[in-house]
Amino acid sequence: MIRACIFDLDGVIVDTAKYHYQAWRRLAWHLEYEFTEEENEKLKGVSRTESLERLLDLAGVQISEKDKKKYCATKNSWYLQLVENMDGSEILPGVSEFLAQLKDRHIKIAIGSASKNARTILKRIGLIDAFEVIVDGEGVKKSKPDPEVFLRGAELMGTLPQETIVFEDSEKGLMAAKAGTFVAVGVGGENLADFADIVIPGFKGLEYPTLLESMHLAQV
Repeated sequence: MIRACIFDLDGVIVDTAKYHYQAWRRLAWHLEYEFTEEENEKLKGVSRTESLERLLDLAGVQISEKDKKKYCATKNSWYLQLVENMDGSEILPGVSEFLAQLKDRHIKIAIGSASKNARTILKRIGLIDAFEVIVDGEGVKKSKPDPEVFLRGAELMGTLPQETIVFEDSEKGLMAAKAGTFVAVGVGGENLADFADIVIPGFKGLEYPTLLESMHLAQV
């Protein structure tokens, strides 16, 4: 019986991947490396520090720990400049309507994101008050595919993982959900099918009862 839902932010509620890519690509230029969109896709669900480590590996560059902190801060500064003008128009299609369905059924909802900017983005798009619980990169120590972010969200909502659906658009995020024994719904392409209990293209036109029925799950 499902009592709660946890949503990743980037790529599920709003598409900020393009802004992350622009900021990481700008940093890569300083490392004299041409960072591709395909490489950026592999950073989905990965913390900022780990993302930098991967970029440095790709570029074949070694820097001090002090410089790593500086580079992370610089990338984040560029990213925040890019998202400064975000608004509700950037909420992905069907998300607001689906959240309303959950509210009407008294389903608890949370954000479980690796982003340390989750609250800033939710404020920009007008959804900060839509979630009862927000667990982000500031509140956890382990990155996905470790399930810490989702386990913490369930704990704060007072629900068990088996009673909670996780919506994720990345392989690492879905692996984290399964590792924590959550119900895992992939949002995006069929390439996620091996990691999820079910895959949906998005939330546009999605009916909550139909989703549960397709997974043979019971409503509260």
